[in-house]
Amino acid sequence: MLEAVTTSRYRWVILGIATFTQAAAAFFVQGIGAMSVHLQRDLELNTTRLGLLLSAAQLLPLAGLLVAGRLLDRYGERWIVGTGALVVALALAAGRAAPGYVSLLVVLLIVGAGYSTIQPGGSKSVASWFDASQRGLAMGIRQAGLPLGGVLAAVALPALATACGWRSTLMAGALVALSGAVAFMAFYRHPPDQRPVPTTSRVSLELLRESYMKKIILSGASMVSVHGGVGVLTVLYLHEVTSMDSASVALVYVAVQCAGALGRILLATWSDHHRSGRYACVLTCLTAVVVGMTMLTTPIGRSTIAACLLFIWLGFFGIGWYGPWVAYAAESAPPDRTGSALGLAMAVNQVAVILAPPMLGLLTDMTNSFAPAWALLAALTAATLTTTARL
Repeated sequence: MLEAVTTSRYRWVILGIATFTQAAAAFFVQGIGAMSVHLQRDLELNTTRLGLLLSAAQLLPLAGLLVAGRLLDRYGERWIVGTGALVVALALAAGRAAPGYVSLLVVLLIVGAGYSTIQPGGSKSVASWFDASQRGLAMGIRQAGLPLGGVLAAVALPALATACGWRSTLMAGALVALSGAVAFMAFYRHPPDQRPVPTTSRVSLELLRESYMKKIILSGASMVSVHGGVGVLTVLYLHEVTSMDSASVALVYVAVQCAGALGRILLATWSDHHRSGRYACVLTCLTAVVVGMTMLTTPIGRSTIAACLLFIWLGFFGIGWYGPWVAYAAESAPPDRTGSALGLAMAVNQVAVILAPPMLGLLTDMTNSFAPAWALLAALTAATLTTTARL
């Protein structure tokens, strides 16, 4: 009985360190959008090249997530996740000496390789410790680590870049990521009744034939594109279209990230009790994003107050969707293939993560308007909503 009580309590410790490690590892990359004005000025970047910075950190996970998923199923989470966070820290520390834009791209490529283990590893750790009755809540809290990292980055990094230059922000990111690595390796343990086992079942790519995996991948690719668009264009849109000053824009960006963190928790908790299942919550998020993106293309989106409210709306649903989505993904996979399924889904989604920011930036540069980017995201999301609702 005492062991059961201790285990029940320790799962909240696991949730805390998984959330902290997520936030710490994502801290610097999530802050790139908040630093967009500084980076454009200091590195003389257009919107396309700024979008490439966001994509650089997502390139190696295209393959790394598949490898990470297999390693997690075979060896467990503790050292795989901890080592990945350590790689993020070392790369950012080395990047302190980056002389310019190309060097920064290389640093972010290495950061992405380390980060490959964090998403599937943290999700698998929470899925292992929590049963279905609280898995959505726990997964939502854990996934809130990403926008929470963005909140802290939006508050700290622009001010640090103004005071000490953009290179100083890499060292700050390194120290934060290091703290996440140390915390996870020091405190994470496997559930008492579970141990990693060698995986001998079918090849991961065969999971793509499953109906649930098609829904996971299509909705995930659509919504990570929305997340990328919000990340790379929000600050620039408010600064250029509504003429808000940099300080006010930074506050709105913080509010957007806070809304995303809140959305991940509340929407995932809602999915624990939704009669139609977790994916119904994802469909709600898709619908809300279509509405928000469409409104941004209208004259209403040029109003300062309306634009701020729309971005907060998009933060809640366009970032918050990940909580119920990852809970649905973890529960849909076979028990001995959770890591592989999560890694595969996230790896396929990486195509959208990589392509969306620079493509949306290029579209904005070519048309000299943000409206085509919002319209494209609205159309893709609407198509995903229609398709996956029928699967």
